[in-house]
Amino acid sequence: MPGLGATLAGAGLAALPGLREWRRIPVDARLRAQAPGRFAELPGGLTHYDWLGPERGPVAVCVHGLTTPSFVWLALARRLVAMGYRLLIYDLYGRGYSGRPRGPQGPRFFTDQLRALLAHEGLDADITLIGYSMGGAIATAFAAEEAHRLRRLVLLAPAGMTHDPGRLTAWAVEWPLAGDWLFHMGFPAATRRAVAREAGAETDGIGTRQLAELNRRGFVRSVLAALRGTLRHPMEAQHRAVAQTGLPVAAIWGREDRVIPLRAMGMLTQWNRHARHRVIDGAGHGLPYTHAAEIAAALRDLQAG
Repeated sequence: MPGLGATLAGAGLAALPGLREWRRIPVDARLRAQAPGRFAELPGGLTHYDWLGPERGPVAVCVHGLTTPSFVWLALARRLVAMGYRLLIYDLYGRGYSGRPRGPQGPRFFTDQLRALLAHEGLDADITLIGYSMGGAIATAFAAEEAHRLRRLVLLAPAGMTHDPGRLTAWAVEWPLAGDWLFHMGFPAATRRAVAREAGAETDGIGTRQLAELNRRGFVRSVLAALRGTLRHPMEAQHRAVAQTGLPVAAIWGREDRVIPLRAMGMLTQWNRHARHRVIDGAGHGLPYTHAAEIAAALRDLQAG
C-alpha cells in the first residue's frame, strides 16, 4: 500500500520537531538549582536574575539578545563593575533559567517582563538601560514609554533597524506551519555552525553555553516567536519617540557585524540625530563578549563627553 507508506512517512517527518523537543531537558526546579542569582515570580512567569557590583553604585540594567541569555554580559560586567556600576542582569522569558510561556513574543511581551522585574526590585528611576541585539529593540521600546525613569540608553549592536537572519530563518518567519517545521529542524544546526565560526574569539565559554540552550525545552520555540514578534518590524516610531524625550542615547557597533550590519547606524542617525555612536574595529555581532574592554572604554568616553 504505497499510499499508506507515504502517509506514515509524512506523519513521521511531521512529528520530528515534537520528538526533538520531547528529548530536550525541561527547565524545572532541578535544573534551576544550578543557577546563580535569584528568581522572581512575575505575572508573566518565573524570571531568573542576578545583581553584580557594589550595592551603592549607579544602577545599570542589562537586556540580552535573541539567543544568548544573561551570561552574555559576564565579560562586560567585570569592567562595568570596576567602573563602579551595580548591574542587574536577567534572562528573558524562554531563555536561560526563566520560564517558558507560550504565545507571541512581541516588544510588549518583553517590556512587561522588564517593568515587572524593576517593580519587584524597587527600581523606579535613574537607571542606565543597556540593550544588546534584540535587547536593544526591547530597551528602546521601554525607553519610548518610560524615558523619565532612565538616566541613559545604551545600545550594543541593536536590532530594530536592519537585520539579516539568513535565508532559512527569513523564510521560516514568514510562513507558519511549514516555517515552524523548517525552523525547528534547521535552526539548531545553523546555531552550531555560527558558534563554531566564533570559537577563536569568544570568551567565558559563551559558545558552550549557547549550545547548551539548544538542549533545553522551549528555547527554539521562543527564538522563533521573538523573530516573528519583535525582530520582524523596524523600530522607527520608538526611536523617534525616544529622540523627542531628549534621553541621552549611546550606540556602539561592530564594524564586521554581519547580523546587524553597520548601515543600521545611518538609519538610527536619521531617526535620532542626538544619538552618539562608536564603531569598534574588528568586532562582529558578539562584541559584548569579544570586545568587552573596548565597549567599556567607549562607554567611559561617551559618558564623559
